[in-house]
Amino acid sequence: MKIYLDFENRIAELEGKIAELKSLAAEGGGDDGVSIAEEVAQLEKKADKALADLYARLDPWQKTQVARHPERPHCIDYINGLITDFMPLAGDRKFAEDLAIVGGVGRFRGRPVMVIGQEKGNDTKSRIARNFGMARPEGYRKAVRLMDMAERFRLPVLTFIDTAGAYPGIGAEERGQAEAIARSTERCLTLGVPMVSLITGEGGSGGAIAIATANKVLMLEHSIYSVISPEGAASILWRDPAKAQEAAKALKLTAQDLEKLGIVDAVIPENTGGAHRAREKTVRDAGDAMEKALLPLLHMTGDELRRQRREKFLSVGRNL
Repeated sequence: MKIYLDFENRIAELEGKIAELKSLAAEGGGDDGVSIAEEVAQLEKKADKALADLYARLDPWQKTQVARHPERPHCIDYINGLITDFMPLAGDRKFAEDLAIVGGVGRFRGRPVMVIGQEKGNDTKSRIARNFGMARPEGYRKAVRLMDMAERFRLPVLTFIDTAGAYPGIGAEERGQAEAIARSTERCLTLGVPMVSLITGEGGSGGAIAIATANKVLMLEHSIYSVISPEGAASILWRDPAKAQEAAKALKLTAQDLEKLGIVDAVIPENTGGAHRAREKTVRDAGDAMEKALLPLLHMTGDELRRQRREKFLSVGRNL
């Protein structure tokens, strides 16, 4: 059963009618199968046009809702679709394993790589186990461990970003959440191997940048990347979470805004209606974009990669 967003009511209505007519035709109902088929074709054409028109003019808050759609491809989907011979690696060797951060070695288009990503889960049980993609300090310390390993074995690093932010719980703060995020961000900057990051859904605050301080940062068309969630910004600025729509517009969190600002390097188009409507195609397109971004980096020395990464993020501050 499809999940429709609040602003997709018209699409839901049209696709519901199409499903009813197809069911009626399959059961042999109606007096004229040809007329039913014609009506279905007309409704499908109407639904496709309505969907295209709607997604051509999404506002920042609507894009935020699309970025959070539970059926969007998640980190594990990208790993399954793009990485062969994947071997997951667990634990930070200090405290515990954090299932919100997935990591391991594998092959990307024939090249050995290290993969690190945030995984939200795809049902109630897995979402709870993975803490809805919100990593604790041990998750970021695991990421640092894997980046250390990648540099030791000269493996390019690919990261997949999808988190509302780092977990803000008392236990996480007691175990040094801020320090863990800072160390992970620092390790990204000091890596002597190529690093490419893809924001697949939400790129929330330091929880995202801790594994996204890369040589190349890519975003899916309807993903978001911001220093704080719209709801959080609305609570701080207006003391009213209901003003999240205004906050989303002010934050400039869309892929299109961030590309103009030079914060991300490329925007990957999504299928009409969002990545969740063409999951396999989205994964393939993301893989093509990541490979294109990675290839030039493979010819750079460690010092060149560090310098390029450093200048990339310093230039963001200079240009804003």
